[in-house]
Amino acid sequence: MKTPPSLADIEALAQVAVERLPPLFRDHLAHVLLRVEDFPDAEVMAEMELESPWDILGLYQGRHVGMKGDEPSGAMPDMIFLYRRPILDEWTESGDSLEAVVTHVLVHEVGHHFGLSDAQMEAIEAAAG
Repeated sequence: MKTPPSLADIEALAQVAVERLPPLFRDHLAHVLLRVEDFPDAEVMAEMELESPWDILGLYQGRHVGMKGDEPSGAMPDMIFLYRRPILDEWTESGDSLEAVVTHVLVHEVGHHFGLSDAQMEAIEAAAG
C-alpha cells in the first residue's frame, strides 16, 4: 500500500506552483507565509462557519495588497493555508493530478491576497500551468 502524500509533499508542490507564477505575483508573495496543515483549526472552523473540516481546501489570512500600508501594530503576517486532507480528498474525487489541485487551491488563495475576482484568478491559474 502506497503512503498518501505528506504535509511536506503538499508544501513542495505548492512551492513549485509559486515558482511558476508571474514575477509580479511572486514578488508580492515574498512575505506571505505558506502553511500546510491536515485540517483547519477550531477557530477557522468557527470563523468560516464550516460544518465539517472537509469543507475547505485553503485559506488566505491577512490584509490584501490594496489594504497594505496601514497595518495595525502587532499584526500577524499574511498567511496562505493549504489543508492536506481535504486537498487529497478533492484529488481522489476530481481525477485531476495532485499538482493541478494544489496549484488551483494555491492560486485561489493568492487571488484573495490580491483582492482579485474569480475571472482574474482563472487567468493567473492558466499562467501557472
